[in-house]
Amino acid sequence: MEWPPPTPPSLVVRSPRQTVSLLRNRRARRDREPSSSPSSRSPSLAARDHGPKPSEVYGFVGSITTVIATAVYLVWAYTPEPWLHSLGITYYPSKYWALAVPSFVIVAVALSMVIYMGLNFLATPPPTSFNTIFDENSRERMAFSSGVEAEKPIEPISDISIDQINNLMFGDR
Repeated sequence: MEWPPPTPPSLVVRSPRQTVSLLRNRRARRDREPSSSPSSRSPSLAARDHGPKPSEVYGFVGSITTVIATAVYLVWAYTPEPWLHSLGITYYPSKYWALAVPSFVIVAVALSMVIYMGLNFLATPPPTSFNTIFDENSRERMAFSSGVEAEKPIEPISDISIDQINNLMFGDR
């Protein structure tokens, strides 16, 4: 009986760590090899080389659109009306809106911040309320004793009572 030929050492895998390093080495070797055509490589690698990501395209289109819209806005806002009429542009919004829309946006943003802070103040209990100390999620510290002092287990998560906090901060007065 004949034994099969020994496998090359690079194909013998004994652990997951060796599998990962083997894959990395193969990828590095494949990327270093010059290929004459994209068809000689795997389809997934060829697909990765061609075309930008959709998020890159949307970002590029969005930035170009923003620049163009800003330029059109500035031309409309600062160009005198006789110049626009001489260019044949007769249908455009009133110059009043060149100041009104940015002002409305700034006021709307400022008011939304004020309203948001006001709603947060309304949702917060007053400082004299016991809800600032205890609520339905409060956990009292459970006292437990273990037989051996050296093998003391980790205590479960609990809230520190207000008495302990006052004693730590202000001492016994």
